[in-house]
Amino acid sequence: MTKREAIFPEGRHALYEEHGYSAAVRSGELLFVSGQVGSREDGSPEPDFEAQVRLAFSNLIAVLKAAGATLDDVIDVTTFHTDPKAQFDTVMKVKSEMFAEKPYPTWTAVGINWLAGFDFEIKVIARIP
Repeated sequence: MTKREAIFPEGRHALYEEHGYSAAVRSGELLFVSGQVGSREDGSPEPDFEAQVRLAFSNLIAVLKAAGATLDDVIDVTTFHTDPKAQFDTVMKVKSEMFAEKPYPTWTAVGINWLAGFDFEIKVIARIP
């Protein structure tokens, strides 16, 4: 049985400690990344929605980097949205910049009513090269 290994990005932010979770867990060649939000260093939400989405991706990229991976290694994506209809165009704009080339990862988008003050969250599974 493969032992899991916790992965944290450089400059581990306040939310990991405050809520008691790992940024990601490596199990064999797979990396399971916890939901990343558009949080600032102190854990507070970025108020501008597009900036919050971009910051969530930036936080995701930092976690992937800490494990030796990139967005190109992402296999599966799940995103959570507090107002999917109003947010769709912005999310698709940023998504198309982040995943610009085929083959795209699988993607599931879920509408929810609460994200602890955030409006967007992204979690992924990646294969570590």
